[in-house]
Amino acid sequence: MCKTLIISDKNIKSLKIKSSINKIFKKKNFKKNNLVVVVGGDGFMLQSLKKFKKNKKLFYGVNSGNYGFLMNKFSKKNLIKNIIKSNMISISPLEMKVINKNSIRKCLAINEVSILRQSRQAANLTIKNNSNLVMKKLVSDGVLVSTPAGSTAYNLSVHGPILSLNSKKISIAPISAFRPRRWSGKIVGDKSKIIITNLNPSKRPVSAVADNIEIRNAKKIIIRVQRNIKFNLLYDKNASLQKKIKLEQLRKETF
Repeated sequence: MCKTLIISDKNIKSLKIKSSINKIFKKKNFKKNNLVVVVGGDGFMLQSLKKFKKNKKLFYGVNSGNYGFLMNKFSKKNLIKNIIKSNMISISPLEMKVINKNSIRKCLAINEVSILRQSRQAANLTIKNNSNLVMKKLVSDGVLVSTPAGSTAYNLSVHGPILSLNSKKISIAPISAFRPRRWSGKIVGDKSKIIITNLNPSKRPVSAVADNIEIRNAKKIIIRVQRNIKFNLLYDKNASLQKKIKLEQLRKETF
C-alpha cells in the first residue's frame, strides 16, 4: 500500500499550507492509498499530473494560487472530511506531436495546445481534422486547441467556447485572426486528429506550446486526445470541476 504523498510549490504560502497538512495528517493518523495532495496553483497541479502520469494515483489539489480552477479551498477544520467525501473526475490530456527541421517531439497538454507566432509577422497556417480541411489558410497570431478541462483558461481568453466536461469535444480557436477576420473557430469530436501546418516556416516561424512546454520553429503539429492516460482528480463535494465550468458559463464580467 502506498502512503499519502504531500507535494507543494516552493513559495512561502504553499510551504506553510503543506506544513499544516502534515501536522493534521499526523495528528489524525490519516492515510489514503495512492493519494497525492498537491499544494499550489493550477500551473503546479499541471506539472504534478504529468510527473506522475505513469502512476494510477488520486490527486487532491489545495489552492495557494489565484483562482485555482483545478484545486480545492484549504480548510484546516474539514480537510480530512473533505478528502474522504470528495468526488473523482477523470480527464485525458491532449498529445502534441511537433515536427520541425531537426526533430520530432511529443508532449502532453491537460489544458491546451497553443500555436503562436515567433516573430512580428502573423502566422500562416493550414488546419485539418483528419483528412478534412478545416481552414485552408489562417492568418493570425496563432491558434489554440483546448480540452473541456482547459476551456475556461487561455481558450476563454481568446473567445473560444466553454465546453462541458462530458461533451466529448475539443475546441479549435483562432488567436487574433486577421484573415478570415470573422472566423470564430470550430468544435470537433474528441476522436479527431488535428493537423496544423505552417505554410511559411522560414519567414513566419511559429512555436507550439503544450500547457507551458514550448517547442520552437514548428513545421507541423499533430494533436489528438491521448485516451490511454487518465488523470484522476478529487474535488470537494460542492465544488466539482463540472460545477466550476458551469459557473464560468454563467459569469458576467464587470468593468
